[in-house]
Amino acid sequence: MIRAAIALLAVLAALPLFGLPEYFLHLGIATMLSAVACTGWAMMGRFGLVSFGHGAFIGIAAYTMALLWNYAGLTPWIGLPAGVALGMAAAALLAYPCFRLRVVGHYFALVTLAAGEIVRILIVALRNITGGSLGMTPRLSPDNALAAMQLGKHGFWWLAVAVWAFALLAWWWIDRSMSARALTAISEDEDAAASIGIRVTREKMMITLVSAGFAALGGALGAQYRLYLNPESLAGIGISLQIVFGALAGGMYSMLGPTVGAAFTIALEETLRVSFGTAFIGAAPLVYGVLLVLFILFLPRGIVGWFERKR
Repeated sequence: MIRAAIALLAVLAALPLFGLPEYFLHLGIATMLSAVACTGWAMMGRFGLVSFGHGAFIGIAAYTMALLWNYAGLTPWIGLPAGVALGMAAAALLAYPCFRLRVVGHYFALVTLAAGEIVRILIVALRNITGGSLGMTPRLSPDNALAAMQLGKHGFWWLAVAVWAFALLAWWWIDRSMSARALTAISEDEDAAASIGIRVTREKMMITLVSAGFAALGGALGAQYRLYLNPESLAGIGISLQIVFGALAGGMYSMLGPTVGAAFTIALEETLRVSFGTAFIGAAPLVYGVLLVLFILFLPRGIVGWFERKR
């Protein structure tokens, strides 16, 4: 799998040099940034830590970066790590009491779902600053596009490739670390894992923070690429469900699984957009929900897992 990832990375890095049409550049950028968020979710989801609130961390990171640029003139190159750090801090505030109080399984998923909705409601409520439900646009700076991280499709393509490769490297490193073994033991039986010296809360906190950080990174870069922020598309249940769907559809137990799932999700989203347009606003979440159930029932290890089993 690591060889396939390296080969795919080389192909993606070279594609813009062959005059790829801008529409396909757009789809590729959206896919890679979505894959970063899906890979981040899979880092904790594969160990039984199911979150339906990763949209909260994305919303915090994206709005932090945009607000610092619009109101303080702080370049997004600094605002992005600041936003990711705030997203990870929010994940820590949410996860630590849950792990200490043994809030696990479905209850933890419900807590994260509520957190995502709280962040979305706060963004809407602070409409004088965030633009509320109408959204906001980062201030354009054509004279200093590099500092404003307004790189165009070709510039964002290579940035997306670099961030995607970083996410895969992190997944590969975690998969081969002792933490992965510890988290696997914790997912089987927390009490038994603690009895042999595994620090349960620390291990779960570490993987949660890493997961939230990558989700925030991919989501915030996606908002910066589109130059438009909206609470529904960044912090609502829709984006959280899309991340979960991408990770499960592709296969969260494989390094390239979330990437395949992200590509499938973007292709499905474009198909629904062309097919329904504005005629059926709730089409995407409905289809994601139905397909998510079908994948859980019939392809629990995702598309990549199915191919690996056949091979």
